[in-house]
Amino acid sequence: MKLAIVCDDLIQKGGAERIVEEFSDMFPDSPIYTSLASKEWMRKFKKKNRVVKTSFLQKFPLSVKLNRYYSPFLLHVLAFQSFDFSDFDIVLSSSSRFAHFSLTKPENVHFCYMHSPGRMFWEPFDYFENENFGILKPFKRFSGKFLRFPLSYLRMIDFEASKKVDFFIANSKVSQMRIKKYYGRDSRIIHPFIDYKKFEKVKPEDGDYFLVVTRLAPWKKVDIAIEACKNLGLKLKIIGSGPDIGRLRSISDSSIEFLGYVSEERKIEEIRKCKAVIITQSEDFGIVPLEAMACGKPVIAFGKGGVLETVMPCKTGEFFEEQSSFSLEKVLKKFDPSFYSPQDCKLQAKKFDKKIFEMEIKKAINV
Repeated sequence: MKLAIVCDDLIQKGGAERIVEEFSDMFPDSPIYTSLASKEWMRKFKKKNRVVKTSFLQKFPLSVKLNRYYSPFLLHVLAFQSFDFSDFDIVLSSSSRFAHFSLTKPENVHFCYMHSPGRMFWEPFDYFENENFGILKPFKRFSGKFLRFPLSYLRMIDFEASKKVDFFIANSKVSQMRIKKYYGRDSRIIHPFIDYKKFEKVKPEDGDYFLVVTRLAPWKKVDIAIEACKNLGLKLKIIGSGPDIGRLRSISDSSIEFLGYVSEERKIEEIRKCKAVIITQSEDFGIVPLEAMACGKPVIAFGKGGVLETVMPCKTGEFFEEQSSFSLEKVLKKFDPSFYSPQDCKLQAKKFDKKIFEMEIKKAINV
């Protein structure tokens, strides 16, 4: 049985990349096909003796920095359709944009682990409202007219591409609903994971601060946590960096501490000593709540998206109803860390252990 792994790209370090790395660890002899990869990812897989095959986009100047700007010109679609999977029995793609566009033959079986149908072309109003456009920010106001036709065309061909996938695997109920709505396809849910053994011996301690762990982008709504903690005189630490950091610093005071990017060890140390981890954004799934509970700590989250599948209210955390500082403040005023059992939190996190993910994926693709 020959299997090929396909992913959108290998540039960032997020949940999608973690899934691809796990697929590669599960099937170490399987090559990884992707539109383009950073030098860091190429080195990482080379150390593991893995084969990474990139498309013609890899040869473009400044390809990693300009990657997302290629999309309206359909270059990613062409990139994935340029790969030949004739020699493989199974194609296992990890997609949130274009990997599932890969062309397979009738003798291939294509399993797609879908993080979400492309938000860029299926939910453009929300996507571009929260997009900072990077080096093209001065042109943001013209984006609607410029992108209208390519996004409409991408929706059409994405729908057609979805028909050629044999089996969809969704990472959450939210993604499952999007797959059904946009593609009219059924899917099986297999949640992402944490490596629970890294947290098994972590012992929580009582701390005097709340914690946010996220990339600092406008749509993450970290300002909600900052305003709520400022108004209540609570200490808040923030792990992460990103394009919104300047604005967030400008609305903070001495009770807010920005830690930037930190090592995994430092992150775990900060989590285990906090009162609770605050989640201000709506994610399709979200790994941070699992890491918090694995450290024996409760979660305070905006009650929408993947946290509804991972956090147990009144047992491993609480939800605030509206994405506003006022709504978060109402929860923080009543919050008592001693009410939540570290053991309950750890047991809940253990349900999403990597071993369970591996078993479910192998069962789904019949290997």
